[in-house]
This record gives sequence, structure tokens and C-alpha cells, in this order.
Amino acid sequence: MTRSPKSKLPFEVWALVAGAFTVALGYGVVAPAIPQFALEFDVSNFAASAIVSAFAGMRLVSAPFAGWVVAKFGERRSYTIGILIVAISTGAAAFAQDYTQFVVLRGAGGVGSSMFTVAATALLVKMSPLNARGRVASLNAAGFLLGGLLGPVFGGIVSVFGLRAPFVFYFFMLLIAAAVVAIALRNSKAAGSPGVGTPKAEAMPFGAALRIPQYRALLLSVFTFGWASFGVRVSIVPIFVAVVFNGDAAMAAWVLAAYAAGNAIFIFPSGRWTDSVGRKPLLIIGMLVLAITYWAFPLAPNLWLAMLAMLLAGAGSALANPAQQAVLADVLNGRSGGGVVAGYSMASDLGGVLGPLVAGFVVDFAGFGWAFGITAILLLVAMVGWTFVTDLNKKGTAAA
Repeated sequence: MTRSPKSKLPFEVWALVAGAFTVALGYGVVAPAIPQFALEFDVSNFAASAIVSAFAGMRLVSAPFAGWVVAKFGERRSYTIGILIVAISTGAAAFAQDYTQFVVLRGAGGVGSSMFTVAATALLVKMSPLNARGRVASLNAAGFLLGGLLGPVFGGIVSVFGLRAPFVFYFFMLLIAAAVVAIALRNSKAAGSPGVGTPKAEAMPFGAALRIPQYRALLLSVFTFGWASFGVRVSIVPIFVAVVFNGDAAMAAWVLAAYAAGNAIFIFPSGRWTDSVGRKPLLIIGMLVLAITYWAFPLAPNLWLAMLAMLLAGAGSALANPAQQAVLADVLNGRSGGGVVAGYSMASDLGGVLGPLVAGFVVDFAGFGWAFGITAILLLVAMVGWTFVTDLNKKGTAAA
């Protein structure tokens, strides 16, 4: 088989990857501390996991606004303003005096997060070469995952200074990310000017995207992925470590680091396979691996086997995640579509909202096994959904 030459990636892609790495490094430090810091206010497991939902909930409701902001002011300004909002709210959260303050500040950060996430995704989709959409997606994911891998390592050190210290660390990482992207993209016409390169008449409406079977399957897929990866993993896994293994934030950080390590091993091969083999096979295999590992995680009798389960879950995530972003690029196929990107983001955030809430409720009343079992079932449903649609062709054109 003849390999097609690799497309040279635009510099905007590399700038966003650098920003993604910096954000993920800080988030990898703070993520294990979020639910455990909430438990310091003497609240239930449900209330502690709801902190994650507060952030994702505000991302969800503000996504349409974020899409409008990106269309109005361009990706660079939207990214910078959004990430500064997250930085300020995160720094203030370090000094929260009660549970209510913590919830409000995390929710405010969700608005900014929606802005910079939609801006970054829209620009990545716009700048992805036709034959390298999987590679761009895996490269962007690798930036997040490398930061996520190193973050817990720093987290184990930072947590020595108390549960408030990770929030201060994340504050400074966000400032660095904002500076990197703002400076690197200051002369980019594509990032600075709304609608550059795409006439307004060619923008894809959200309703038109919904008529494409692959986009409907994508919304279901990113919903379940958000439920599992951005919701249950971040909120319930640290609580499981604390309750079952009597572990601290540092121990939870190492379990999450195992997930990031599984991602890191497969993320670059996954991008290549997504472009050469197709999106659908990677999505089906990835979702199946995730379902099996989430079902097995609460059965782990010790910390080492729990880390092994998370390592394999990370591998499944690496197989599925780049293919999801590649499908989004295929659906838009060179057109703009703020509503389409916002819908993609909202589906993921809806999963991130409901996952911690439902799983936290189930943990309180039925135990961890049921919470992770429900997550595994949802992942299987998403896997089955991909079996009923045809794959997108090599040129990324969806069959409507």
C-alpha cells in the first residue's frame, strides 16, 4: 500500500497543542483534589462529585453563547478571554470558605472553559488538512495527555502543601497557556478574523448536521465519552480510591496517571490508524475496551490492579477520541459551523454533567459496582451505535 505524503500542519495547530499541554498539566494537578477538597466541607459523596457537574453544567449551558462569541470575535480572542475566566475562578476557588463558594466558582470557570474549548476545536477543525484529520486530533489529544500524564506527578508534590495548593498551581498554568496562544496567534488571520476562508453562505447549520447519520452517532458517542472520561473518571475514581483503598489525593493522582499513560502509548498510532483504516473501526474497538475496563475497575482487589484497569481504559480512550474529532471535521468538511461545534461540545458536557451526578447518587445508595456498571453499559450502547452507520470516506465526505 502506498503511503500518502504527510501534510505540513499549520502553525496554529502547534500553538493550540502547546496551550493544550499547559492546560492539561495544571488540570492534572488539580483534578484529584477537586472532589477530595469538597469532602473537606463535610458533604456527601454525591455533593462532592457534583462539583465536577457544576463545572460541566456551566460549560453545557454556555456552549451556544461560546459559539456566538467565536463567530463574533474570532478564535484567538475567544480562547484568551475564556481561559482567563477559568484562571481567575480557579485562583479564587483556592480560598473558598464553604461548599457554596466552591460550587459557584467552579461553575464560573465552566463558562470560560466553554469559550476556549469551542474556540480551540473550531480552529483545529478549520485548519486540519484533508488527509491528516486524525493526526491533528491525536496531536491535540497528545498535548492534553502528556500534560495529564505529568500533571499527577506534579500533583503528588503540590498536594504536600495542602488541598488548596493545586488550585494555585493550576491558576498559573492557565495564565501561561493564555499567554502562549495569544502571542503565537497574534498575526494569524484564520484565528483572529471570524469566518476567514469560508463564506457565510457555506456555514453548516446545526439542523443540517443532524440529518447526517455520522453526526448523530457522534453526539451519542461523545455524550458517553464525556460521561465516562470527563465525569466518572474525574469525580468517582478519586472517591473510590479514598473510600476503598483509604488513599489520599496523591494516591488518586497515580491512578489517574495510569489512565493518562495508557492514552500516551496509543495516541499517535491511533491518529495514523484513524486516517488510514477509518474512523468507525477505531471507535468500535475503543468504546468496547472502555466498557470492559470501566466494568472491571471496581472489582480490583488492590491499587495495582485498579491502576492496570485505568491503564487499559486510557488505551481505549486513545483509540476512540481522535476518531471522534476527525468525524466532526469530516462532517463539516471545510465549512464553518459554530453551532455544529457547539453541539459536539454540549453533548460531551451533558455526559460530564450527568455522569458524576448519577454515579455519585448510585454510589451512595447501591455502591461503586453499580455506578461503574451503568457507565460500561452506556459505552456499549455508543459502540453499537457506530455499527449502524457507514464510515466516512477517505476524503472525509459524509454520506447524508
